[in-house]
Amino acid sequence: MIHLANFSSFLLGALILLTYSLPVWAKERMREVVIRPEVYPHALRNPLKGFRPGTSRAFKHEYATLTRCYLRWNELENDETDTIDKIKKVCDEKWVDIEKHNIKVIPRVYLDWDSKKGNEYWPADMQAGDYSSEQFKRRVIRLVQRLGECWDNDPRVAWVQLGIIGYWGEHHDPSPDDEMQKLLGDVFTEAFKSKKVTVRHPWEFTDYEFGIYWDSWAHIQQVQSHGKGIAELNLNQGRWKTCPMGGECAYNWGRYGQQPGDNPNDTLRDPEHLDWLLYTIRWLHCNNLGWVASYNADDPKVQQGAEQVQKAFGYRFVVDEVRYPAVLSTDRRFSVTFSVHNVGSAPFYYDWPVEISLLDPKSKEVIWKDTFKKMDIPRWTPGDKWNADRQLYEVEPKIYQIHGSFMLSPDVSQGQYILALAILDPAGMLPAVRFAIRNYLIGGRHPIGLVGVNRTVKNTDLDSDCFADPAKDRTLHYELSSRRSVLTGNRSR
Repeated sequence: MIHLANFSSFLLGALILLTYSLPVWAKERMREVVIRPEVYPHALRNPLKGFRPGTSRAFKHEYATLTRCYLRWNELENDETDTIDKIKKVCDEKWVDIEKHNIKVIPRVYLDWDSKKGNEYWPADMQAGDYSSEQFKRRVIRLVQRLGECWDNDPRVAWVQLGIIGYWGEHHDPSPDDEMQKLLGDVFTEAFKSKKVTVRHPWEFTDYEFGIYWDSWAHIQQVQSHGKGIAELNLNQGRWKTCPMGGECAYNWGRYGQQPGDNPNDTLRDPEHLDWLLYTIRWLHCNNLGWVASYNADDPKVQQGAEQVQKAFGYRFVVDEVRYPAVLSTDRRFSVTFSVHNVGSAPFYYDWPVEISLLDPKSKEVIWKDTFKKMDIPRWTPGDKWNADRQLYEVEPKIYQIHGSFMLSPDVSQGQYILALAILDPAGMLPAVRFAIRNYLIGGRHPIGLVGVNRTVKNTDLDSDCFADPAKDRTLHYELSSRRSVLTGNRSR
């Protein structure tokens, strides 16, 4: 009979002999590499957030990846006989080449620009100013259904402003009554299952999962109404966690000179105005703003303020740590884990994939790639309850631990590679969202460290001299080759 202690000693000895008989690279795959990237300190031109200029300025703007597009109802259809192809044609003409610049559109349809005669844009077969007839109800339902067919799966569209009613589509003069709120709320919800929808006032459409566009953002005369209204919507329903909050600063009415300032340059240059704008962005979890985007970037003080604001807008993801095996092999799975937290003001609102890849150390070409499964980056939320005195969220941002299990392709050759991370735009599965770390390569991927495939690597650290400045990379783009629901990456809204 074999004694238990002797048997245990036998097994231990056999294990030791087996370990010594393994190739060095096989032993190394048991060693875990831990990389802690250095934080990138400057603002980033990331998609679906930030300064939102007009389309003509967006192509050259230092930060813009969003632009709002006003669309007159009668240019989309001027008669009931107009087909949906007319809507598609108008949009294609207005949005030409925006994908090449990594820009996405926030469209808004309107009927009446202001109180001046001649600024009405109703279809020729409808009565101007008629917001209540059965004809209007039927036609607005048809229009929104067509917009959904055109835009819900279009990767050029970021989200949609509900618009239509009142001057500038801002839901005043007139405001939508309860019946119209239900009609529009129902049809927009049905038409846009992938894209988010935003509305003008936080006290309207409260039964619908819509975000807000406050088009006098930070205006001193509307803080107690619009500002607190958004704050209450966020507090009671957590709306900022699921839908974008944004709009534009207004420099043409009331006491705008008091706050947010005389003009965009004043807002970003003057410390009192800048602090006020930053406070409202953090307080209300703001994603984007227009009008203030028309600042003079050649003024150093203005540009410094713009950088602070861009960093505060929306999301800002920092990778704290990455862990992976020192050696990978083509015959067994391996795990990669990274931790990330959001130091911005809002989430990323669509479920875009996170890629892991192996790059050739010299050419930086992708040799192999895969994506993390069961990802949900909209859950990477920032903190909450902004404390202006302490300049931080009292509810600190959570650190998220992301784990993935992967298998190399059999054709990956033995050698040394760079392990990299990237967040992809589903429209073409190209790198799009930049992490706020110094580890960066032109094209959107973040090199983390060296790794061996069926061989050892003497040093897994990367030479920081190979890193590019992510703020200077203007090569990122997306593709229009396939307009399917997967392009938003959003499973449901």
